[in-house]
Amino acid sequence: MRTYLVVTFLVVAISFGATIASGDEPVLGLDLQGGISVVLAPVGKFKAESLDVAVDIIRDRVDGLGVAEPEISRQGDNIVVDLPGVKDRNKARRVVGQTAELRFRPVLAELPAPGATVSTTTTTVPSITPADPTATTTPPVDEAATTTTTTATADGSEAAKAAVASCDPNQIAALLTAGTEVPNTTRADDRRSACVVLPLRDGQGGAPRLLLGPTELTGNGVDSARSRFAQGEGYAVSVRFTDKGATAFDALAAASFPKSPPENQVAIVLDGEVQSAPAFQAASFSGDVQITGSFTPDEASDLATIINYGALPVQLEELTVQNVSPTLGQDQLDAGIAAGLIGLLLVALYMVAYYRLLGLVVVIGLLMTGALVYALISYLGTAIGLTLTLAGVTGLIVSVGVTVDSYVVYFERLKDEVRTGRTVRSSVDRGFARSFRTIIAADLVSLIGALVLYFLAIGSVRGFAFFLGLSTILDLAVSYFFMHPLVALLARRPALVRMRGIGIAAGLDAPEVRA
Repeated sequence: MRTYLVVTFLVVAISFGATIASGDEPVLGLDLQGGISVVLAPVGKFKAESLDVAVDIIRDRVDGLGVAEPEISRQGDNIVVDLPGVKDRNKARRVVGQTAELRFRPVLAELPAPGATVSTTTTTVPSITPADPTATTTPPVDEAATTTTTTATADGSEAAKAAVASCDPNQIAALLTAGTEVPNTTRADDRRSACVVLPLRDGQGGAPRLLLGPTELTGNGVDSARSRFAQGEGYAVSVRFTDKGATAFDALAAASFPKSPPENQVAIVLDGEVQSAPAFQAASFSGDVQITGSFTPDEASDLATIINYGALPVQLEELTVQNVSPTLGQDQLDAGIAAGLIGLLLVALYMVAYYRLLGLVVVIGLLMTGALVYALISYLGTAIGLTLTLAGVTGLIVSVGVTVDSYVVYFERLKDEVRTGRTVRSSVDRGFARSFRTIIAADLVSLIGALVLYFLAIGSVRGFAFFLGLSTILDLAVSYFFMHPLVALLARRPALVRMRGIGIAAGLDAPEVRA
């Protein structure tokens, strides 16, 4: 018993102390620190997988806004974007609501990363071949790309913009040689008809950035795309174009195929990022192409999904927009904390008045449970981004009743045992063995309810269910490793049992009971 008690105290003290020392705090949700919540609904025809890609795109956009702990999720066919603490709310609404468009652009030149020093490198790029293996092709192009060493500096932005607008790689090369930075094209300037400088998606190989010509084909020209295993070439992506798309793609291939790298490549662009830039291996494809390039199964599947998404862009409209001011969020947080403290104080006073010395066991147990909950929520907030919302605070307040019920069940069972003539010391273990089965059953009911709510509900109700379930699990641990051991140790001291008016006997309403 003593070992259980000491270990429990150490676990609570160390976890709570480490949390305070590290400066970790619970991550507050939108309704507790202010921010904006946008619900986006798809318009017209769309594919189910398109919404998943849209969620990923919006998440990348939000990361660019620098919002801490955003929540982007699907709820049925709607996309819910919660941005706690966001400052420029109008900009956030514009960014998350834009529809991404798949674009096929010719590659004009390879560029180093901003401010980077680039030495001579050899890169391997994917290739595009006719889907029909009997179609006429030419030997693969030379995949060695040589670049000169240069370091760019951030000046001459107007000259850089003019160079990009001219679509002249020589002008850009001259600026880089002179040390002038050429920035990436912003989303506002990323227009179909303009030349752009865009980064290549991580893990796709090739140069860090590409100078791209005007859009020759959009996702509307794609009929379907799927990943498959190509014998002798590994995983590949097969793309089928519509009649109009096939004509545009063949025109792009005819113009690009005879050129040398990187001008024989086509960039597949989605939301301002080059997803892949394969090289043409033929001048005509008749609507069916195959993209190869040492893809892993996941890479091929991701590229096929992206192309399919672009084939039918999801038009999103704002269904609802909720603005929560920082002041209102702070007021709600203060109100929630005040409600919790007042509730705890009233419960503590009642338990001490009713159970006397045993009531102090309840108070200490509630404090220990609170310290554990705080440490765990702070850790999960840092580790996985768990956010504490007003609904979560409500779940924690409700859990106080669940925790106190466990003590009441135990103490009332002790009353029954001592009324049969047993001593307090002999009743402690026997009473706990019988009451703990009831505690498990009660907590199990609460836990089942929390699980059902969590998996079937949406929005803030899930937060309520999660924190209620978390507190219920902690209640079982504290009941077994703290409540019973402490009561057992107190019962071994006759002075504490027989203490007039406030002892254990008085709390059990059995003043004549033997220690």
